[in-house]
Amino acid sequence: MNEDRFLALALKNPVNVAILDELQRLALPDAWLVSGCLVQTVWNVLTGRAIDHGIADYDVFYFDPDTSWGAEDAVIRDVHARLGHLGVKIETRNQARVHLWYPGKHGLPYPPLRRAADGIDRFLTQNTQVGVRRSGDGHEVYAPHGFDDVERLIVRPNPGPNFSAANYTAKAARWKALWPELTVIAAE
Repeated sequence: MNEDRFLALALKNPVNVAILDELQRLALPDAWLVSGCLVQTVWNVLTGRAIDHGIADYDVFYFDPDTSWGAEDAVIRDVHARLGHLGVKIETRNQARVHLWYPGKHGLPYPPLRRAADGIDRFLTQNTQVGVRRSGDGHEVYAPHGFDDVERLIVRPNPGPNFSAANYTAKAARWKALWPELTVIAAE
């Protein structure tokens, strides 16, 4: 699967399109729609399921050097006010702040990031290391591992610095229950 095909399938989900359009209007710094909502939409198209089957939430990453909770909370509230009518859970996170709360929540160190895509690079699975944003009249896609695993319905661990085999196994099991066609590569 190439980038154009991935994008065409991911944009079949009208919620993805609405979020991307609103992110462009908001002009948040370095903002991306990321991860499962994109990949799972593609899985749903490939397996003939409802477009929103199994999508628990829609993740928005942005990168603002203002690492205060107040600044992030204002963005979260603004995104919710603008997109709450969609009736889906949208998780909006400033990637410049993750290092402040991640160790306390997950018990693992998390060095400061330099850009939103650095957060994408740290996902538990390689197949969900994907981000999309509007760029002019088109879209920009970030996918460091490409789209072969997405097309082949393969879930593969991303053994990065914050990898948790337990979290990976739980996530993969949830997905396998929703998309039995998946092939899950075990964490080592």
